[in-house]
Amino acid sequence: MSMLTPPGMGGKYRVTGAAYPRMSRKRSRRRIVLAVLGSVLALALVGYGALQLIDVFRGDSSKRNTAAGGRDCPTASPKAAAQGGAPAAASPAAAKPAVVLPKPGDITVNVYNATPRAGLAKAVGDELKKRGFIIGHVGNAPADFDKKVPGTGILLGSPATDKAAFAVLGTQLAGVTQQTDARETADIDLILGDAFKELSTKADADKALALLANPEPAPAKTC
Repeated sequence: MSMLTPPGMGGKYRVTGAAYPRMSRKRSRRRIVLAVLGSVLALALVGYGALQLIDVFRGDSSKRNTAAGGRDCPTASPKAAAQGGAPAAASPAAAKPAVVLPKPGDITVNVYNATPRAGLAKAVGDELKKRGFIIGHVGNAPADFDKKVPGTGILLGSPATDKAAFAVLGTQLAGVTQQTDARETADIDLILGDAFKELSTKADADKALALLANPEPAPAKTC
């Protein structure tokens, strides 16, 4: 028995002097759990950061904001925010002023018939006269146009003629085209073509004329 062994103790508790019993410390279970949670959190942060970088390079950030209910509306300027001002609401589109159009009584119309239908020019001229237009020459179309107008009709006038006059006369029948010639007068020829059936109704012509004088404003842009 070694001198270091207390009296009465032997066997596995015997100290021989060459080695000493070592007591190993048990790992704390709490530390293990915290270490695992920390690792999971670190991996999640790394993955989220990688997704954000991918979105930046792909340009998908706006789509993600839209999917989340975001709106791409412009925000208030930093200066306005610093002064405590609220972002200004989008102003509605300003209404366009009324267009000044010539009256039918200021427009002289020559009505020519380029179709085989007899009496068509006179009938159309009489109706346009009832609607306030001044009627000039009425008859068959010149040789350059006779039987050579497949569409509804042609409005023929001087290059110096007010374009608004063409537009006002054009409200009386749909599908006409516009041409110019070498005349110096302000009168306009209405050459009726093969596709012509009848003038627009007075109600439809008046609606078209009102819309021409008061064009509807463009719809306001919304976010």
